[in-house]
Amino acid sequence: MWKTILRRVLIMIPELIILSILVFLLAKAMPGDPFTGSINPRADPAQIHHLMEIHGLYDPWYQQYWNWVVHLFHGDLGMSYEYQEPVVDLIQQRGANTLWLALFTMVLTYGIGLPLGMYAAHHEGKLQDTLVRVYTYVTMSIPFFVVLVIGIWIFGYALNWFPTSGSVSAQASGLGGTMLSRLDHIILPGLLGALFGTVNIVQYLRSEVIDAKHSDYVRTARSKGVPMKDIYRHHIFRNSLLPIAAFAGYSITGLLGGSIFTEMVFSYPGMGLLFLNAINFRDYTVITALVLLYGFLNLLGTLLSDIVLSIVDPRVRVE
Repeated sequence: MWKTILRRVLIMIPELIILSILVFLLAKAMPGDPFTGSINPRADPAQIHHLMEIHGLYDPWYQQYWNWVVHLFHGDLGMSYEYQEPVVDLIQQRGANTLWLALFTMVLTYGIGLPLGMYAAHHEGKLQDTLVRVYTYVTMSIPFFVVLVIGIWIFGYALNWFPTSGSVSAQASGLGGTMLSRLDHIILPGLLGALFGTVNIVQYLRSEVIDAKHSDYVRTARSKGVPMKDIYRHHIFRNSLLPIAAFAGYSITGLLGGSIFTEMVFSYPGMGLLFLNAINFRDYTVITALVLLYGFLNLLGTLLSDIVLSIVDPRVRVE
């Protein structure tokens, strides 16, 4: 298994190289420049030309790419044109915020989705199962962006239960106060994100549990007098986790990549909002770094899904 994982990691290297070239070229192909809006919309063209020349933006693309790769291997992703900060520092700051939100959303998603899926399957064809299915159908039919807007309007503005922007209150002091303020800021976006995240888990798990309930080995265990709760615990639940385990790696890295809709609506300073702002301001260095990071996270998610799947079911091995 370790040899297979090492081979998969080595395969990721040329994929990342190809991705970096494509992203670099697409970022450079964007119209406009990164200086006009940040200086003055009516800035002197000569001043813009001088800044472009200083930053090497008139050099051939392959020379710019090579310089970027050399700096990358030294841990330098360049300087943000808009924020005037090192890109590494920006990603660390925003990445920490995204990590907190992602972990909270992940815990809620699986903490709600797994029991709900098991509950619906256990009461197959009954009122409880119907209510759970209605919940999944209604949730899937409403655009996520609309739910975010309604949620922030009701619980943020109308009821004033949760903050509507930021990640930490300016009045927070000390480690305890900062942690409580951070938790207060991620409860509402985390709950709304989990509301949608549970849908796939509930549907997959319900379907797998129902199929397992009618399988031969379950009927054999029941005919031998094994209690149903033991059958669920030792046979049905474990076998039904296979598709959920395969989905786990993608969901983890997807959340770490940042939910652009969530961070945009809540003005949450994470990587998703940073990416949107970088596009608006033609911040090439930030765009290139973030897209490359997202690509790496997607490749890592594929590998993690295979590893988790092999842990859940020893019969499955990463090929």
